[in-house]
Amino acid sequence: MRVPRIIGHRGAAQAAPENTLEGLREAKRQGAAWVEVDAKLTADNHVILLHDDLLDRTTSGQGAAAQFTLEQIRALDAGSWLAPAFAGVRVPTLEEAVHELIALGLNCNVEIKPCPGREQLTAEFVMRELQRLWPAQAEKPLISSFAYASLEVAHRLAPEFPRAVLVEEVPADWQALCGGVGGVVLNPWHKTLTPEWTKAVKKAGYQVISYTVNETARARELFDWGVDAVFSDVPGQLLKDLGA
Repeated sequence: MRVPRIIGHRGAAQAAPENTLEGLREAKRQGAAWVEVDAKLTADNHVILLHDDLLDRTTSGQGAAAQFTLEQIRALDAGSWLAPAFAGVRVPTLEEAVHELIALGLNCNVEIKPCPGREQLTAEFVMRELQRLWPAQAEKPLISSFAYASLEVAHRLAPEFPRAVLVEEVPADWQALCGGVGGVVLNPWHKTLTPEWTKAVKKAGYQVISYTVNETARARELFDWGVDAVFSDVPGQLLKDLGA
């Protein structure tokens, strides 16, 4: 699987509201070829882009996203929290995001971000939507998750989409975790990643894409270790500094 060295995190999260169509457009303006987005389910089982279990941080709503319908979530403001200029920005559906990605010529890493207890159900809806929406002739998005049960469903239902295992700490069984879901990528937190672990993962035949890296010097160090790519809130800055 080919990935660019710099992937816009939640779009371009420092400059535009995360997980919104505006964020995807900003990532494109900054020169990103790939972005990362988070997908979860509403109460009535529509797939939307949202990172947190709660609506509070990135919308004008309050409470668990899993308790609100799509119509209720669509009525919320998902931009003012970042800057007044983004007032009125809405939480997009995965379908809207896919259409925008295709229009912009972007590929993506779709992170399955289930609310607690909805790991399998969320993965089912996300993968069915991607199978329905993603152009057959286009390079497939990378599917990742911290929720291993979600990756198992993705592997079973849509094996044609490559998978990545997201980890925060260094699990002793990282290779078994990747192998268990037919993974091709490991997504480790850059603060727990080491040169030795990077070398071991690469030697085992997996790619390494690390999150979330916003400092040029750190990105350069990770690339020197052999990391394939990094997720960044400031993709344009890293692209400029690194000539990536």
